[in-house]
Amino acid sequence: MVANEPLRERLVGAGVDLLEEVGAAQLGLRAITRAAGVSHGAPRRHFPTHRALLAAIAARGFADLIDRFAAADPTPATARERLARMSVEYVEFAGERPEMFTLMFRHDLLEGSGENLRATTLPLFERFAALVDEAAESACESRRREAAESACEPRRREAAHGGAVSAAERAIALWTNLHGIAALRANRSLRLVGPATDTRALVDRALELHLA
Repeated sequence: MVANEPLRERLVGAGVDLLEEVGAAQLGLRAITRAAGVSHGAPRRHFPTHRALLAAIAARGFADLIDRFAAADPTPATARERLARMSVEYVEFAGERPEMFTLMFRHDLLEGSGENLRATTLPLFERFAALVDEAAESACESRRREAAESACEPRRREAAHGGAVSAAERAIALWTNLHGIAALRANRSLRLVGPATDTRALVDRALELHLA
């Protein structure tokens, strides 16, 4: 936090700094204003509600996550490789910044904030879904070339007949699997049941299951 930075950014920065220390549920307005060095009423100029300030803090988290994705994907690669990098970064982010990760998905705290987080999250999921679709199609083509299956129709065509999942369903299924791994990493539950669990191996297994 910089003393002469704009008030809005100063408040958000103070909230980001406090978040990992106190947790989303305890991140009160008074604590944020105290850390920012401003009066209790100062946030109202930019944030009419506490929820609006929390949403702005969560938006910073999504921006940081997007930056991680970009840094992890600097060179051309296959869709499967890019998806693996993105998935690992998602889980690692949760482990390194558990309270931010938790806040980003606390819709009970953020809904109705006016921050329009969907403008960030929907394009991010669409990018993820496109990679899932491309990687699945590539795997399908590989199986066809290797004659591992007699037929390998794109999953999106089969879904209407009650067969394999559609591209969108596949992406949602994979994301929920990855999010579960990330949430367990964030709250340190994995170490209770499997202290030696390799989270990257779990990510690889999730990709294998959902791209098959």
